[in-house]
Amino acid sequence: MSTLALGYLSLPVLLGLIFARAPIGLAMLICGAVGLSLVTGSPTMLLAKLKNESFSTFSNYNLAVVPMFLLMGQFATLGGLSTALFRAAEAFLGHRRGGMAMAAIGACAGFGAICGSSLATAATMGRVALPELKAAGYSGGLSTATLAAGGTLGILIPPSVVLVVYAILTETNIAQLFLAAVLPGVLAALGYMLAIALYVRRHPDAAGLRPRASAGERLGALARVWPVVLVFFLVVFGIYGGIFNPTEGAAVGAAGTGLMAFTAGGLGWKGLRDSLLATAETTGMIFFIILGAAVYNSFLAYARVPQELSGLVLELGISPWGVLALILVFYLLLGCLMDSLSMILLTVPIFYPVVSGLDFGIAPDLLPIWFGVLVLIVVEVGLMTPPVGMNLFVINALDRETPIAATYRAVAWFVASDVIRIALLIAFPGLVLFAL
Repeated sequence: MSTLALGYLSLPVLLGLIFARAPIGLAMLICGAVGLSLVTGSPTMLLAKLKNESFSTFSNYNLAVVPMFLLMGQFATLGGLSTALFRAAEAFLGHRRGGMAMAAIGACAGFGAICGSSLATAATMGRVALPELKAAGYSGGLSTATLAAGGTLGILIPPSVVLVVYAILTETNIAQLFLAAVLPGVLAALGYMLAIALYVRRHPDAAGLRPRASAGERLGALARVWPVVLVFFLVVFGIYGGIFNPTEGAAVGAAGTGLMAFTAGGLGWKGLRDSLLATAETTGMIFFIILGAAVYNSFLAYARVPQELSGLVLELGISPWGVLALILVFYLLLGCLMDSLSMILLTVPIFYPVVSGLDFGIAPDLLPIWFGVLVLIVVEVGLMTPPVGMNLFVINALDRETPIAATYRAVAWFVASDVIRIALLIAFPGLVLFAL
């Protein structure tokens, strides 16, 4: 069997291991290690490759961003910032039909700006907002779907762990990626709010109403969210303004949220220990997936799979837009089976060389940024699409009374909003690149 054939064969084998419930990082590591062993025919060379990949992967300075952003999210939760965000949004929107669900979306967007993780955003805001939504007369389906969709804003609105990993894979400027994702993130939040407004118009019994908050209550609620605004501007604009690099910015953000949590009384020794342990566990899981992907992608590169696929696409004569559409549809389908980070690590080394060789009328230095934001959005949609939308399962675990089918029906409105947004960003790349 040829080396290229081995590379192609490894893809269904990898998916088979994932279907068999093998950890994704382990599945990629096994496929990569076995593939390298077969193509090199030397166990010694395989061990040397594993040593080099481990060192080169984990000595990457930019990866220090990941635990810092995760720790920032942990401290933000202990500091009560998630609750403050929801209360502030509720004070302005809660009296409208569907307003509390819109407030939950706004709170998720704000928390995503200091978290960087979709699952953490969904879980944290689910604990804060879900009881409030149910108590206000919102249906279980709308409540759970809203929070599952809102959780996806955690990886879209900077800072984003997935964007950091994409930047490392494609050697793209992290600060520019963060800036490019801001407007699409805002559009996502507005689109979800519009989806809620249309849903409650179609299903008026799915949402209750609350009394209008007074001007004093609104001002008080706003005063309690200033730490979120401060941390967001300090981290994102500090990075883009060249005051510090992304790794330093993440450390500043973690220190800032930790100080705020300590000042608010939510961060004691036990909270600090639990936050560090939770960050270490999540970081270990992410790093293991990154290592498995590095070994597997090294095998694919050795088998020349990305290069051959790129040449095949060019020979077929499919228009660049047709190729892009096929890639994005593939991401939508794969999102029903895998988590976002695994999808990025597995597919970007294959698809990025294909896309970078096509002409979309975009400057070569801006193409990876535009493509990265598109991929991030499509990956984000996969987090709330059945049967394996990770955010759906996180929220469903918090509300066992709501049938998962009811959540699926309601979340379709948010998926439709995402599809429209993707089409807009493809048709008008300036929505992503205007500030660069």
